[in-house]
Amino acid sequence: MYGRLDPTRGRRGVGHGPEEEADSSPRIGVFVCHCGHNIAGYLDVPALVEAARKLPNVVLATDNLFTCSDAGLAEIRAAIAEQALNRVVVASCTPRTHEPLFQATCEEAGLNRYLFEFVNIRDQCSWVHMNDGVAATNKARDLIRMGVAKAALLEPLVESELAVQPAAAIIGGGIAGMTAALSLARRGFAVTLIEREPHLGGLARSLHRLYPTHADAQDLVARHISEVSDNPHIDVLTSAEIREIRGYIGNYELTVYSRQFGMDLPVQAGVIVVATGAVELKPAGSYGYGQDPRVLTQGELERLLVEKEALPAASGELRSVVIIQCVGAREPSRSYCGRTCCLTAMKNAILLKERNPKTEVHILYRDIEVHGTHFEDYYGQARDMGIIFTRYTPQQPPQLDGSRVIVHDEMLGAKLGIPFDMLVLSTPMVPPTGVRQLAQMLKVPVDEHGFFLEAHVKLRPLDFATDGVYLCGSAHWPAHLDEAISQALGAAARAATILSKEQVRSSGVVSIADERLCRGCERCAEVCEFGAIEFHVLDRAGGRYDQPGQPASRTVARVNPVLCKGCGACAVICPTGAMQASHFRGDQITAMIQAALGD
Repeated sequence: MYGRLDPTRGRRGVGHGPEEEADSSPRIGVFVCHCGHNIAGYLDVPALVEAARKLPNVVLATDNLFTCSDAGLAEIRAAIAEQALNRVVVASCTPRTHEPLFQATCEEAGLNRYLFEFVNIRDQCSWVHMNDGVAATNKARDLIRMGVAKAALLEPLVESELAVQPAAAIIGGGIAGMTAALSLARRGFAVTLIEREPHLGGLARSLHRLYPTHADAQDLVARHISEVSDNPHIDVLTSAEIREIRGYIGNYELTVYSRQFGMDLPVQAGVIVVATGAVELKPAGSYGYGQDPRVLTQGELERLLVEKEALPAASGELRSVVIIQCVGAREPSRSYCGRTCCLTAMKNAILLKERNPKTEVHILYRDIEVHGTHFEDYYGQARDMGIIFTRYTPQQPPQLDGSRVIVHDEMLGAKLGIPFDMLVLSTPMVPPTGVRQLAQMLKVPVDEHGFFLEAHVKLRPLDFATDGVYLCGSAHWPAHLDEAISQALGAAARAATILSKEQVRSSGVVSIADERLCRGCERCAEVCEFGAIEFHVLDRAGGRYDQPGQPASRTVARVNPVLCKGCGACAVICPTGAMQASHFRGDQITAMIQAALGD
C-alpha cells in the first residue's frame, strides 16, 4: 500500500512551494486580527503589532480588521510576494475553523501550506480574560512570541496523493442506511449495503404509524426496500457481519461474513457510512416485565398495532392502558433522555383512543419533551382526546400493586391508584450489540453509552475523526425519523465530496521514524490509535535478512503516512527519540518554551 518512508521526508525542501524555503533565512510576516470587537475590544492590538515587529526574523507585522476576509487574505498574498515572506504567522481566532483557509492562502501565493503558524489569541486570551485586558494582552504577546519562535523552525511538508475507489460501503440497512445508499447511488456511485439482519428496514420494520402525521410506516419501509432493490448501483448483503476493516480514505477493504452464503466476501470502498441504528431497551425486571404478559414495551405495542388482530378488539376489552415514561433512562446507569419516547407514547396513546374512544389512557411522565411547534401541537391533540398526563418525580416513581399502578401526582399532591389492562413501558434506544467491536475496527470512538462520537459536534457533526468514515441516524444518538433521514442525506453528501475526486491528499503532519535510532521496542504501536505503525526487519549490513549467513537483523518501526493523524503520541512515548511528529518536532516545541520563558 505504501513504499518505504525516508526518515528525512517532509523536512528539507519537500512539498508544495519552492524548495529553497526550508534553507533560506526565515522572513516572517505577522498578521494580528481585530476580529471586530472579539479581540480588539479586549486586547491592545497596536501594542501586539509593535511587539511583534521587534521579534527575531520578523520583517513585517501588521493588523487587520478581519484577517479572514477577502481583503485580509489578499493582504497576506501581497505581503508574501512583496516582502519575500517565507513564513506566515496569523494571530486571531481558532485554527479549528480558519487554519485551512490561511494555509490555502499561503499555498496560492506559492508558499508551502505548512510554513504557516496559527496563534489563537481570541479563545485563549480575549474571551477567557475579558475582565482583565492588560493581562490578556500580555498573554497574547507571549503567545505571539512563541508562535514566531516556532515559525522560524518550520519546514515544508509533503502531502501524499491517494487514489480514490469510487464506491461506498454502508453499514446498516435501516431507513438511514437505505437513504444514504440511494442518495449515493443516484449520483452514480457503486454502493454495498451491509445489514446484519435477514431483512432491510431496521427498527422501522416494527413501527405501525409515524408521528405526527400517522403515515403508514410499513409503506415507507416497503418503498425504500423496493427502491434499493431496483437500483443497479446498489449491492445488498443481508445476514452479513463485518469481520475486518483495513485501509484508509479512498481505499478501504472490508471483509464481510455472509451467513446466507456461509463465506467471507471482500468489499472495496472509498468511503464508509455507519448507519447501525439502535434497538429498544428491554427493561428486564421492571414493573413485572418478562413475567406479566400485560406489561409491554412501546416497541412491542407497535408490533401489536401492526398485527391488529393480536390487540384486543374495540369491544371494550381494553378498558385502561397505563404508559410509564423514562423506564431505564435518565438514571445513574443510563443518564441520557430517550428523545423519541415522549412522542412515541403520545402516538400510540392516540392510536388506542382512535380504536376505542372509551379506552382510558394514562401517561405517567417526569418531563414531556416535544421539540418544535408541530410536536407541541401533537401534544395538544393528545390532551384534547382525553389522554390523561400525570407527572411524577424520580424520588417517587410509580409502583406496581397487582393490577394497579400507584403514582404520586405532583400537581394534585396526592397518590393515585390507576387500574390497568395493559401496562406499557417507554424505554430508551440503546446501541446494538457489536458496536464497540465495529468502532475498534474503524478506529473511531464511542461514548460511555456505546453511541458513536462525531469528530466535532458543531463543525463536523457527520464526520468521524478517521478520514473517509461518516455516520448518521441513531448510530450517533437516538434520532427521530426525519432527523435520521436528514443526517443520512448529509452523510451521503459528505461521502460524495470524496468519491467525486480521482485523488485526495492526506495531511503532511505525520510522524516520522528515524530507523537509525529505532530499537523496535513497539511502544509506539501500543499507543497509536490509528494502526499507522508497522514493523519491518532490517539487515544490519543492508542485505536480505532471510538469507543464510547474513549478519544479525533488527526490527524497526515505519509509519504509514496515510493512516497517521499526527497526534504525536508515538513521539511522546518513544524512549530513543526515533519518532518525531513533523510540524511539532522537539526543537520547535523547545523554541516555543524558551520564548515563553524569555523576556
